[in-house]
Amino acid sequence: MRHRLFTCILLIFAVSMTAWGQETANKKILKLRDKAKDAIAEKSYDKATQYLQKIMAIDPTYPDAYIMQGDVYNFTLKSEAAADNYNKAITLSKDPKPILYFITAEEELKCGRYESAYNHYTTYLDKSYGNTSLLQEVEKGMKTSKFGMEAVKHPVNFDPQNMGANINSEWDEYLAALTADESELIYTVRRPRDEKTICLFCVTEEDFYASNKVDGLWQPREALGSPVNSHYNEGAQCISPDGKYLFYTMCNTESGYGSCDLYWSKRIGNRWSRPRNFGPPVNTEHWESQPSIAPDGKTIYFASNRPGGHGGVDLWKTEMIAEGVFSVPENLGSVINTKEDDTAPFIHTDGRTLYFASDGHVGMGGKDLFYATLLNSGSWTEPKNLGYPINTAADEINILINAAGNTAYFSSDKDGGYGGLDLYYFTLDEQIRPTPVTYIKGHITDAATNEPLEAAIELFDLNENKTITSTTSDPITGEFLACILTGTNVLLNVNHPYYPFYSENFQLEKSSTELEPFIKDIALRRAEVGASFILRNIFFDFDKSDLKTESYVELNKLVDYLNKNQTVTIEIGGYTDNQGSDEYNKNLSLNRAKSVYNYLISKGIKADRLSYVGYGKEKPVAPNDTEEGRAANRRTEFTIKSY
Repeated sequence: MRHRLFTCILLIFAVSMTAWGQETANKKILKLRDKAKDAIAEKSYDKATQYLQKIMAIDPTYPDAYIMQGDVYNFTLKSEAAADNYNKAITLSKDPKPILYFITAEEELKCGRYESAYNHYTTYLDKSYGNTSLLQEVEKGMKTSKFGMEAVKHPVNFDPQNMGANINSEWDEYLAALTADESELIYTVRRPRDEKTICLFCVTEEDFYASNKVDGLWQPREALGSPVNSHYNEGAQCISPDGKYLFYTMCNTESGYGSCDLYWSKRIGNRWSRPRNFGPPVNTEHWESQPSIAPDGKTIYFASNRPGGHGGVDLWKTEMIAEGVFSVPENLGSVINTKEDDTAPFIHTDGRTLYFASDGHVGMGGKDLFYATLLNSGSWTEPKNLGYPINTAADEINILINAAGNTAYFSSDKDGGYGGLDLYYFTLDEQIRPTPVTYIKGHITDAATNEPLEAAIELFDLNENKTITSTTSDPITGEFLACILTGTNVLLNVNHPYYPFYSENFQLEKSSTELEPFIKDIALRRAEVGASFILRNIFFDFDKSDLKTESYVELNKLVDYLNKNQTVTIEIGGYTDNQGSDEYNKNLSLNRAKSVYNYLISKGIKADRLSYVGYGKEKPVAPNDTEEGRAANRRTEFTIKSY
């Protein structure tokens, strides 16, 4: 994009120079024309306009005056006025130079006049007989024009609503970040500098502000405060879906590695930790910015102009191997990245759908918003444009979408706001939505003392055999939040080194945005002789005792627990509902318990630490008069026999 702009600036001069010399006997016009030329060269655009208006008053049919006036508007980024004047010059010229058609098309493209731009690109090619060094620019412009014409004919739903005075102000508000439960919004505010602002040449300072949602309403915002907010510029942030980590960008700091670096901070209780630089190999002497964390709690996407990419700015990803330790970044590849700038990644909480801004993929002109889907193979689908009027001929630079996938947030300086950039939200058109995500939220405590616990929480997709989310409960409050992808069979596992693991199963067969979140407080019980623990993710086919492969994830957790607690011996108990005869239920439950026993032995657990029993319909944990109750009674447990 930068190269394209520089090329166009040179061409504007070329148009003016080749156009000057149009025949005129009026010496006054020639004198005024030379003065306007000098004023443009000196960037005195108001003065140049005065001279040009005088020329037009003398001879309103003199084409050079309109070309030069178009140049003035071009240099001052007034594309509509520039296009109007260039078009007037084309109409008045006897034989316009071919390059004038190209420049006119470029300005028309900037203001969304797609059909006229396409026609002028075509005329330019015809008049230059296809012999042009600008062929690549022309072809891209024609593709953009065709795309724009079609997109305008088929608009997507778009009705943005201002987020209101509790969020927005007379300053600039932008780059929103949202927790998965939509209870907290953190965003960047560009405010006037104060006496503590470190940046000497900056007239503003960027800080983080936050608002909490109470009874469906966003509360008055508050500055995030120290130590995250400093007197440098902080921005381009994301918050992990569970609200535990804040990843963001800070630029031109004394401790930085390059112009802009990535930083992270962790929330413990109600306080944020001291920010820490990602460090090498993520941060370099180049520009790293705009992080977005995936719901697995470890994959972080970001934008950088580091070497090894495909264009000016590319999208990359790194993994947080351990807290504060990051892997060597990996480029997202040529399907996502282009020769131009690809920026502002946002990975949705479904872990699959990536939204980003690009001026390299074909769109409406300028930077457009696109999305692509991560396939099970690890490759990306071809990016798709979000469509008009979300995208326009202007630059669209960022978007945030809630976990349910039905509401999007963005910033705009459109009329009717509170001043500068404001934050807006809108209902996302169904055809461009990600997979809906719901969440489980609650507290982890000790069952005996009710004290909060810091435990590891993992959600595992049993169908895809991969981790969806990894997080921890807060060490001070015990609070946790984890995303659950709809349309999946999910294992929830809670681990603490001093407690047997806890498991749960969620089978969300429908991809629905109307699913209620799961609110669940989990009390962990310490290992005691006689204590029983249900294995909720052990699966068998109807009337069968062979383990289904989806059971292996949970059984491997049990293997891990037994390996870490070598003195523990357990009994594996199989249970059924009350359907069928006592003998049938005893045999089925025994064979199922034996299958678990055999699996544990196959993984190296010694047989003398294990036993198995089939209890049939004994010891029900729920009434057998409903399907839900019978399902609860069909279970596998392990009981501590010695510790």
